[in-house]
Amino acid sequence: MAIRKFQNASGFFIRLLLFGLTVFLSQVASADAAPAGKVSAKRLVTENGMTVVLQEAHSLPVVNIQMIIKAGAVLDPEEKAGLAHLTASLLDEGTATRSSIQIADAIDFIGAELSTRGGDDYASASLRVLKKDLAAGLDLLSDILTRPSFPEPELQRIRQEILGQLIAEKDEPSTVADKAFNQIVFGAHPYHRPTEGTEQTLPTIARADVARFYDQHYRPNNTIMTIVGDITESETVDFLKTYFGSWPQKLIPTATFPPAAGLEKPTVKLIDKDLTQANMILGHLGIDRRNPDYYAVTVMNYILGGGGFASRLMTNLRDNQGLAYSINSHFQAGAFPGSFSVSLQTRNAAAQQAIDGVLAELRKIRTLPVTDRELGETQAYLIGSFPLRMDTSAKIAGLLAQIEYYNLGLDYAERYPKLIGSVTKTDIRRVAQKYLDPDHLALVVVAKQDEAKIREN
Repeated sequence: MAIRKFQNASGFFIRLLLFGLTVFLSQVASADAAPAGKVSAKRLVTENGMTVVLQEAHSLPVVNIQMIIKAGAVLDPEEKAGLAHLTASLLDEGTATRSSIQIADAIDFIGAELSTRGGDDYASASLRVLKKDLAAGLDLLSDILTRPSFPEPELQRIRQEILGQLIAEKDEPSTVADKAFNQIVFGAHPYHRPTEGTEQTLPTIARADVARFYDQHYRPNNTIMTIVGDITESETVDFLKTYFGSWPQKLIPTATFPPAAGLEKPTVKLIDKDLTQANMILGHLGIDRRNPDYYAVTVMNYILGGGGFASRLMTNLRDNQGLAYSINSHFQAGAFPGSFSVSLQTRNAAAQQAIDGVLAELRKIRTLPVTDRELGETQAYLIGSFPLRMDTSAKIAGLLAQIEYYNLGLDYAERYPKLIGSVTKTDIRRVAQKYLDPDHLALVVVAKQDEAKIREN
């Protein structure tokens, strides 16, 4: 994924020295630190419709900003897959008043960090800057978001970079398997497409397509901004009016997508490559992030295969039977139902035995209760590790953006321990039966097929 990120660590630290050597020596080691578990944010809405979530944190003279623009790859026309990603990648490659080099030099001069990114559900931009340079940082951030020029030479360069990445990915077995798996699981839903597009679609995207996509979706009333750091509410209001107040809102077109239908029967795709080990992924349609069963599914999946060396799949297939070099299970929960998948690698000759072992574990967790110890240790880990998602201002800004995007409520951090702690063994068995279906799986195997000998039914 193409990301432009400008940073100059030495410049950042030099400016910290201006606040005193004592402050530098005591705080530079945790220059983005924030009190773990402390979230007390406020929500604001600007006159032009941008949702802003602010958390003041005055212990350090730093401000972190995270922005979500609802302009993800799900909005790409099928024949121009990669358009949203290309648009996001070009935001910091030139504006009406600055070239890409001038943007890079300006960020470097104040020792800040600025990045843009395209994703499936939304695009994002982030800024990290010293408080004294906040005005300059916001001027740059607003410039790339409200006045990008999408220069043709930069478009050609970024497109070639992405095409080069796509070609290189053909030699990465796990990526080949993932792409084939998504095409099977998601059918006509946009999630079946690679976010970056394909070798066929990218060359068809012209500058006019990028400009049109930007004009339709990059609007303040389609944007969430989270701000965490050394800034007050009154300062925030003034900065927003100065740097984003003239950004015109616009009616955003309503997008509709064909739903991803579940598989009617097991589907197997075998991809032959001269490899010493098999790369496999199996699974089916999963849940979206707003599903009320998300927390029970999280606990269930940690026990099944999401908990690393603490999970059943790792313990039984890797440690006890030696059938996998690595193995994990994952629910990808986004704005729409994502996938449930189990990914594993093993030697070619053990591939079918490993698949059978995965299926056995899926059936086991659907039919037999998990143990008190499994449940207790999983809940303790998930609750205990949650503060690590809030131990820096940058992480808090990212978490607040997700909370706002998924409408989880600003008290989410306080409610999370209860949401996880209230999951019962009965809940786990219920969601396992509801969201795991070992009889209707997609299976993709990238391997030397004459050695793997995979059953196709």
